[in-house]
Amino acid sequence: MSKIIYLVRHCQAEGQKFDADLTPKGIEQSLLLSEYFMNKNIDMIISSPYKRAIKSATPFAKTISKEIIKDERLSERVLSSKDHSNWLEMLEDSFTELDLCYPGGESSKQAMNRGITVIEDVLTCSSNHIMLVTHGNLMALMIKHFQPSFGFKQWHQLSNPDVYSLVFEDYIPKIQRIWID
Repeated sequence: MSKIIYLVRHCQAEGQKFDADLTPKGIEQSLLLSEYFMNKNIDMIISSPYKRAIKSATPFAKTISKEIIKDERLSERVLSSKDHSNWLEMLEDSFTELDLCYPGGESSKQAMNRGITVIEDVLTCSSNHIMLVTHGNLMALMIKHFQPSFGFKQWHQLSNPDVYSLVFEDYIPKIQRIWID
């Protein structure tokens, strides 16, 4: 039997901080996300502990009476501990140079490896349809692990929310964007 992991980028939020809430539009999106997943037989929900990720999954979790498991490894990637006006350029460079690490930040490779450990763990669990709720940068890097051509351009095209399915028959998944916004 194949295992399906759904990588979900959180709904529209008010900002980037840990406790940033969903916008009114983001709340509406979380309800649409819940409807979207109703026929997917989700048997496990794991989320970044960030408020916007948890709240993106909450309507669905309540509907199917499933607990949301919080996992720090799905947290937002920190590019740098300081704000930079050229952060977008810095982020683009980090998709090319995976070991590039800015002061107080995490390299793409470090973030990717952190996220992939979650996938490795769920591949060995008894659940077969797993929802992982995370953030755009980490989601893009997790996809890049399996599909190296996925880069800055694809990250930039992600929507809030966004959903990719990773269908595993073996260790190399078939990856497909399945969210239509």
